[in-house]
Amino acid sequence: MEKIIIEGGYPLNGTVKVNGAKNAALPILFATILAEGRCTLKNVPYLRDVHNVALILNELGMSFEKHDDGTIEVDTIDPVPYTAPYDLVSKMRASICALGPLLARRKRARVSLPGGCVFGYRPVDLHLKGLKALGAKIHNEHGYIVVEAEKLHGAYIYLGGPFGSTVLGTANVMMAAVLAEGRTVIEAAACEPEIADLANFLKAMGAKIKGGGTPRIEIEGVEELRGCDYSVINDRIEAGTFLIAGAMCEGEVTVDGARIDHLSALIDTLQQMEVRISVEEDRVRVWGNPRPKPVEITTLPYPGFPTDLQAQMCAYLSMADGVSVITEKIYPDRFMHIAELARMGANIRKEGPMAIINGVKSLSGAPVMASDLRASASLVLAGLVASGQTEVHRIYHLDRGYERIEERLVNLGARIERLQDDTTIMTQPVA
Repeated sequence: MEKIIIEGGYPLNGTVKVNGAKNAALPILFATILAEGRCTLKNVPYLRDVHNVALILNELGMSFEKHDDGTIEVDTIDPVPYTAPYDLVSKMRASICALGPLLARRKRARVSLPGGCVFGYRPVDLHLKGLKALGAKIHNEHGYIVVEAEKLHGAYIYLGGPFGSTVLGTANVMMAAVLAEGRTVIEAAACEPEIADLANFLKAMGAKIKGGGTPRIEIEGVEELRGCDYSVINDRIEAGTFLIAGAMCEGEVTVDGARIDHLSALIDTLQQMEVRISVEEDRVRVWGNPRPKPVEITTLPYPGFPTDLQAQMCAYLSMADGVSVITEKIYPDRFMHIAELARMGANIRKEGPMAIINGVKSLSGAPVMASDLRASASLVLAGLVASGQTEVHRIYHLDRGYERIEERLVNLGARIERLQDDTTIMTQPVA
């Protein structure tokens, strides 16, 4: 098992390029099950989660080839398997996205209830509601969700839930509906850019979709989809993480490939915190402000403030000049990073779905433990500004969503290294 060691207090300067979006790439990889022929994908980050998808696709009779130039080719070798096994699905919540494509293409899917980051109960009832409306028969079998349908038919489906729209649920229903007979309308659909990207990929394969990335998606089913070439969008959460890192540290950081239309809520919040920002169409420059103004943030479905940047902002606001409040409306229990930030001197208390953050003048390096993907990023960011040395353990969480993050921070001037068995190792893409 590996850990990351950070010597805090060094400025960050330079340019970092954003990789492809994990949350777009994973559903798109599962959507290749729908295609007749080979799909060639570009700008896919090679993360632990992508590697896990490759293993699941192999179990489902798909070939998965990664080339030296970073492109990935996926094709169907055996169209018979329909079971995504527990030992693989339990590692990653996005595995649930195998349901829709398997049901539409192979008439049956058997997928273990998914795992991933642990920050509260996240049911899949809206996924199943949508698939049932399309004509699927559903039952639970020894911890597996089993869905079956000889023929899917279009339907009018409302996918709103108690915490807003469902991103992966929208993806699942959309992937099933593209091969259904007739017209499907998804109301209260997720509007995230990753859903729009999935819709664009499906259209590149021959699907008929209108409204991807809006609350109302209209789909006319087609008889088959074909393989295609496609490039995944850049990762807005990774871009946001680097922007927050640049804002926390002294210096000047340019995030190349950051789309401002995907980051408007974060940019507005940083401006409220009196962080100096220069915005262009596909890059954002930020100047460090280690003692920002306090703010109130509420996480909301897109285009609201992303829940996936909440932990990183907790780290930043722990140094604000005053009291900040973060209200978590997407996953009310997503505050497992608070206890670890407190070990570093942060003054944060949880009250229901809110974090009350009293800014302190400085953080102190300490051994900390990552509990989930974005929590691990928040601890790395805190380590960049803390005095002394910070050790972040369980960084396999970090590798699920950030490709070689320590190398990229080093290129900006950070003092950070990855260690294993007390020996420094060279960072390699997760394989």
